[in-house]
Amino acid sequence: MKKLGIIGGLGPESTIEYYRTIIELYRQRQPDGTYPYFIINSIDLTKGLNFMQMEDLPGMADYLLSEIAVLARTGVDFGLISANTPHIVFDQIAPKSPIPLISIVEATCAAAKVQKMKSVGLLGTRFTMQATFYSKVFAREGIDVVVPDLPDQDYVHEKYFSELVPGRFLPETRVGLLAIVDKLKTKNGINGVILAGTELPLILTEEMHHGVPLLNTTKIHCQAAVDAMFA
Repeated sequence: MKKLGIIGGLGPESTIEYYRTIIELYRQRQPDGTYPYFIINSIDLTKGLNFMQMEDLPGMADYLLSEIAVLARTGVDFGLISANTPHIVFDQIAPKSPIPLISIVEATCAAAKVQKMKSVGLLGTRFTMQATFYSKVFAREGIDVVVPDLPDQDYVHEKYFSELVPGRFLPETRVGLLAIVDKLKTKNGINGVILAGTELPLILTEEMHHGVPLLNTTKIHCQAAVDAMFA
């Protein structure tokens, strides 16, 4: 069994969900009562956000690489970063990483392709919605990525950090987020939405909204990790 290493803490609530989901998916594949062995290196979310706010992407990449090196020294075979936004520098860190890394973007794109999606909405932090790391990967498969209007981006970003990251999941915020999904469907004709913030599936727990599938990037990423464990 290959050993997994996780860069966690980005943020804490979704890292807990990664832990639970990996165990659940593993035990579905290994129903003998055993549990998976994996390592979580929980790093400082605030430090990572400071790099993003200062637009210091080389600093962000170096920070992640140093923490991935910590995982590598534990003897893990491969790793992942349990958040979407840090994947803004994934192409810079993957070639330098001492262990193979599973991309949340690539895994989500594969899931969208299986469902034959052609146009998907993207919800996440402002960093994620205004970057191109999702659209570049999805374009290779002929899938358009659509982001909300700027006021809706501001809403998602503000709620993400003021509520979701600290673990506050309010019904009125859920309604607000789903209203943005409805706007994207009406205006852009999307046939899927990427929950490209690993806290978003903790408040948008359904798999479908008004006929639009919600792609849970946390679960998709965890499934890819468990598949790699058994590979």
